[in-house]
Amino acid sequence: MRKVDIDQLPDARGYFGPYGGRFVPETLIAPLQELEEAYRQVKEDGAFWEEYRALLHDYVGRPTPVTYARRLTEACGGARIWLKREDLAHTGAHKINNALGQALLAKRMGKTRLIAETGAGQHGVAVATAAALLGLECTIYMGSEDMRRQQPNVLRMRLLGAEVRPVDAGSRTLKDAINEALRDWSFHLQDTHYLLGSALGPHPYPRLVRDFQRVIGEEARAQMLEQAGRLPDVLVACVGGGSNAIGLFHAFLQDPVEMVGVEAGGADIASGRHAARFADPQRGRVGILHGVKTYVLQDAHGQILNTHSISAGLDYPAVGPEHALLHDIGRVRYTHVGDDEALAAFRALARLEGILPALESAHALAEAMRLAAARPAEHIILVNLSGRGDKDLDTVTQALQEELGA
Repeated sequence: MRKVDIDQLPDARGYFGPYGGRFVPETLIAPLQELEEAYRQVKEDGAFWEEYRALLHDYVGRPTPVTYARRLTEACGGARIWLKREDLAHTGAHKINNALGQALLAKRMGKTRLIAETGAGQHGVAVATAAALLGLECTIYMGSEDMRRQQPNVLRMRLLGAEVRPVDAGSRTLKDAINEALRDWSFHLQDTHYLLGSALGPHPYPRLVRDFQRVIGEEARAQMLEQAGRLPDVLVACVGGGSNAIGLFHAFLQDPVEMVGVEAGGADIASGRHAARFADPQRGRVGILHGVKTYVLQDAHGQILNTHSISAGLDYPAVGPEHALLHDIGRVRYTHVGDDEALAAFRALARLEGILPALESAHALAEAMRLAAARPAEHIILVNLSGRGDKDLDTVTQALQEELGA
């Protein structure tokens, strides 16, 4: 494993080692450069960060707590499991950290309209929330399959004043929503900011999103030192595009802490019905999708493959470029959890701790439970509980119809 020099990631061209960059049509080069320059200016602007931190504290409710999951730990019979409670942030997930940061930046740039993509709906809700707070117009693109799975969040976005546009192309999921959002942006560059929700896409988005999400790890590091008296032995987070995971991992990269990223194993790896880019060397290969060079699920001819996950937020064929580098250098170990395991973890946390996790977070929780059972009692495992499960009740109810009597 090589040492990671976090101060040099990404480089001036937006690369994390061999991954990253800016692979977009000519029409999008200028707005991306405008965004990069605007962010460069606010990086040293104390007033911007003061406003941002005030919103995180007074509006989002940060810092979110860390919670010792005592009964879950006892049930697993090994290492102690702690939870970083992003589910308690306003809007119910970590997505609001990035949405508010980018929305403030967009307003500084003179933009009057936000557009965004969403899969599980939490990013869409966060962007609609930020738009309402700051007085901006808002349009959210969402695959029609994801709209079916995430109706509560569709209603929330509309109540917040956003227009939600269904996308019926392709697999009708997150990948296709990003395509439509990029298309919209290319026609409305002057007044519109594309508020990308994960740590992927063309430069400077992977850096922007990471910087607005790293508050998660900064808080967690200080909280564990204060409450547990030391750093965790292991960090665990789910990885779709990777924003919640990089938000947690970033503050610990120079510490002797093991890190595990959990992809969506879906039905199973062999069938191809999954979204595990690193776990499937037959299909997960380096390529370019949505403006960035990274690991992408593709066939032998480079055609992007459809993905599957019970969690809409992990149902995406590519992963953020910083995760691609952390995988290659061995700093983070990436594994996968299937639909059934995630459902079992969802039920366990509900029954043992009184917490309904997002199905995305349940993937990380399932891996943490597996690790805990094999580790000594003095070990500490910190899981990023990236969101709450209200949005997933229909999906969970359908999956557990017989047990729940639905």
